[in-house]
Amino acid sequence: MDRPHLETLTIEPQMAFGSIKNVSKIFSAGELLSRSAEPVVALDDASFDFEQGQLVSLLGPSGCGKTTLLRIVAGLIPKTSGSVVIGDHEVVEPLGDYGFVFQSPSLMPWRTVIDNVLFPMEILKRNNKAARQRAGELLELVGLSGFVGARPHQLSGGMQQRVALCRALIHAPQLLLMDEPFGALDELTRMEMNDLLLRIRRETGASVLFVTHSISEAIYLSDKVIVFSRRPARVAQEIPIDLPYPRSQRTRFTPAFTQAERIASEALGVLPPVDEKGTPS
Repeated sequence: MDRPHLETLTIEPQMAFGSIKNVSKIFSAGELLSRSAEPVVALDDASFDFEQGQLVSLLGPSGCGKTTLLRIVAGLIPKTSGSVVIGDHEVVEPLGDYGFVFQSPSLMPWRTVIDNVLFPMEILKRNNKAARQRAGELLELVGLSGFVGARPHQLSGGMQQRVALCRALIHAPQLLLMDEPFGALDELTRMEMNDLLLRIRRETGASVLFVTHSISEAIYLSDKVIVFSRRPARVAQEIPIDLPYPRSQRTRFTPAFTQAERIASEALGVLPPVDEKGTPS
């Protein structure tokens, strides 16, 4: 049975699709490209699971090790200890079935929008008529069907990030890894991209690991938020987000949203914990 591409899916998680168990990462002097540098503990015994179709945010202060974990999950860098299992396979080398969206769109300036989107299919030697049709569908999905022949310099920052998102999705990956992809955007564009991501996740069925240091963004997007401590990153708390779908910007002003923000803020140490009466302890 063919995997769905752009159909709307009803996601019914049943079992863990991804499992991160006791993962630690110590960067040696060689990895830091400095013989005099002391080893750096970036991750310390991080563990959590996520289910197929879930969007899980990795929330924590800048530089705490979230990106390191994302790269370990992708198989781009080795872990020092622990295990990472995606689907039925332990990650010991770069994954084949994932998309990665970085902080910067990193588009090739000499290529058109559609050719940037199709670049992974060229690498996979699958740049055929079906691939071009899917690229067109994705660009229509993100509102860029009128810009297929444009060059990156002709696009705004938000539009460039939409192209990067299409590029990450062109080969229909089961897992989408996103490293603070909206951090450089203005607040309005960022909220629009949040809504677009929720729509894409719903229509493609991809699982998403999303790195952010924005509490509001993490709560709005996620089925679950993994809160990390300062470096070395440890899982401080797992927070299930019980907000109904579909979500809209009005969701941000509901009591349930405010409560989730407070819990995340306490886990990050931004707010002191409160007792049952709401008094700071």
